[in-house]
Amino acid sequence: MTTDWHSFAEPAALGEALLAWGAAHGRHAIPWKRRPDGSRPADGEPLDPYPIWCAEIMLQQTQLQVVLPYWQRWMAAFPTVDALATASEHDVLLQWQGLGYYSRARRLQQGARQLAGQPWPRELDGWLVLPGVGRSTAGSILSSAFDLPHPILDGNVKRVLTRLIASPRPPSRDTAHLWRLSEQLLGPGQPRAFNQALMDLGATVCTPRTPRCGDCPWQGHCAAYAAGSPTAYPVKEAPRELPFEVIGVGVVGNTAGQVLIDQRLNEGLLGGLWEFPGGKQEPGEAIETTIARELREELAIEVSVGEELIVVDHAYSHKRLRFVVHLCTWICGEPQPLASQQVRWVAPAELEAYPFPAANARIIAALLQHLQTGPKNAEAA
Repeated sequence: MTTDWHSFAEPAALGEALLAWGAAHGRHAIPWKRRPDGSRPADGEPLDPYPIWCAEIMLQQTQLQVVLPYWQRWMAAFPTVDALATASEHDVLLQWQGLGYYSRARRLQQGARQLAGQPWPRELDGWLVLPGVGRSTAGSILSSAFDLPHPILDGNVKRVLTRLIASPRPPSRDTAHLWRLSEQLLGPGQPRAFNQALMDLGATVCTPRTPRCGDCPWQGHCAAYAAGSPTAYPVKEAPRELPFEVIGVGVVGNTAGQVLIDQRLNEGLLGGLWEFPGGKQEPGEAIETTIARELREELAIEVSVGEELIVVDHAYSHKRLRFVVHLCTWICGEPQPLASQQVRWVAPAELEAYPFPAANARIIAALLQHLQTGPKNAEAA
């Protein structure tokens, strides 16, 4: 049976201990949690919700230290909700490039278009109607921006609370109970400081593999610590084997020295991004045949498949992919976007102006290296 916080102390005592720890040891330099002049806000003082909202969406799948430079560039490019709402999707995706899970960027812009010209919501429901905003994100925005008492339950918080009560179930199967704990511990006072301290505790002390229990303000109340096995929690789901696919990719060149790229449809994790064309290898099919077939089916062109350029392995949360990339020569057929938004011939030096998925960065680097070294090899021969 899951242990309850009543076994340790009143939630008010736990809250006071956490607030004291946060004041002394929390992460106080996070820019979207500060006033514009960089100083700390007073209790109850509102902050601009826009930079907080942008940061919260970025943080949904990415760690703080990775997000910080992206957030700074994002805010420079789109300093207001109106600027984001009126920006081109191309510019939005280009600013997001490298953060992954690109659907977050599209949803953020969709939300900006819903919010433009409207007062900022101060109720949970006003944020939950926005694409990509769930209960924890909404609670974090409301507590951070307006110091309102809304609980949160992100990954760090789940780990802290699961260890506090030594939950025998994976967090995904104990969500309702963890939400109750988060709400009960929050209390009515200083919700902004409490939620930030709770996230900081998970990020800096109650870490996944090497928790620093001696520095934890809740050590004396933690059931996982008392059991002598904090890293046994959270209990993990049974591992599942990720499906593996081989993708044949063609870097198609024309006589003008350009290469062919196409823009993905606006759906899925990588929707709206540009890529080199290709597709899944069928069983028993040579990769050269895969590339020629995919380019015929998706672009209505015929190509000559040449030498291998690079092989790139890339893992997503739901599958593992191997991209086998070959240089190709365009033979005939006017490229058509039969399975994409648009196609375009681009000079290799101009590829950096287009937002690509992360796996394509290595393909582009290999192509540029090939173009630089090719003539030297030819001269040496």
